[in-house]
Amino acid sequence: MKEVVNGIYYVGVDDLDIRLFEGILPVEHGMAYNSYVIKDEKCAVIDSVDAHFGAEWLKNVREALGGRAPDYIVVLHMEPDHSANIYEFTQRYPEAKVVGNAKTFVMLQEFFGTDYAERRVVVKDGETLSLGKHELTFVFAPMVHWPEVMTAYESATKTLFSADAFGKFGANCHEEEWENEARRYYYAIVGKYGVQVQSLLKKLSAFEIGRICSLHGPVLDKGLDRYIGLYSKWAAYEPEVRGVLIAYTSVYGHTKAAAEYLADKLDEKGVKYEIYDVAAAERTNLIAKAFEYSAVVFATTTYNADIFPPMREFIDCLTERNYCNRVVAFMENGSWAPVAARTMQAKFEKSKNIVFAENCVKIRSALNDESRAQISALAEELSAK
Repeated sequence: MKEVVNGIYYVGVDDLDIRLFEGILPVEHGMAYNSYVIKDEKCAVIDSVDAHFGAEWLKNVREALGGRAPDYIVVLHMEPDHSANIYEFTQRYPEAKVVGNAKTFVMLQEFFGTDYAERRVVVKDGETLSLGKHELTFVFAPMVHWPEVMTAYESATKTLFSADAFGKFGANCHEEEWENEARRYYYAIVGKYGVQVQSLLKKLSAFEIGRICSLHGPVLDKGLDRYIGLYSKWAAYEPEVRGVLIAYTSVYGHTKAAAEYLADKLDEKGVKYEIYDVAAAERTNLIAKAFEYSAVVFATTTYNADIFPPMREFIDCLTERNYCNRVVAFMENGSWAPVAARTMQAKFEKSKNIVFAENCVKIRSALNDESRAQISALAEELSAK
């Protein structure tokens, strides 16, 4: 428990044992589940934490309250890593009112078998809740990244409680740069909902924000223009880096050799690039890299009259997150009946503002003079673009 700013206390927990967030997303340095207490004429608790940390969280809340009873628990997001202990809290503090929107209480009924009809405070978008000197204004954020999500702006301290927005992977006790793990978190979890994030950012621009308290990651209270600028760019699906990501899969090493040959040609032209083996790379990092770069080259083999499974899964991960506004190029390898390039291109048929490179590299089993010339032409085209 620590004071964030006058009258606002952090009461969250660090999960250092977790290895897969949501059962699928690797987290090397654990995860933070954030919760806050506001002490004023009335006391409010902002969100809960994961089910495994209920006792620790309740202890933190009790210490922050300093013997006082909470008047409210404010539920910004109903995902279980933030709501799992709400029922226990309401049993422990039977006089505390539950604050949420109409969709919040539908989910409370689904999760806990009660919608707290006798003690609920249902708020609408833009409504306020006064605690004394501290006043919360609720700003709804549907589909960032659940339908019931809302944020809360506290006017006295200019603090934004942003729900999952601006969150990152990693426990708070592990100090690291926000950017990389926040980018990976954003594209892995929130990325499909860029339009909704843009809508939220537009509404929040009306407030003077002095700090951001997300439900994952550290309190952001310095250099907010950078954080908000990056989030705006991610939400608009804008590339951050003018350069090329080369993503390849290779069964016997020949497609890898072709990808590395392209990397050499790009290097000669001074084009920034990164190269990854899709089958070996950590998937969420690769997804983030694909959105970070302005161009991506997908290089793979024809496999069972389709494409190599890790590449198929990778492209699906991108398109389901509204991959757009990029230059896309293909390199295919096939000893007979190659179909990889057209199969990959078909996967982007519903993607917006994708510019396909004119040069498509076709490798018959192994590199030869003809395919090297095609790679050189592709490097030239990508350099010009």
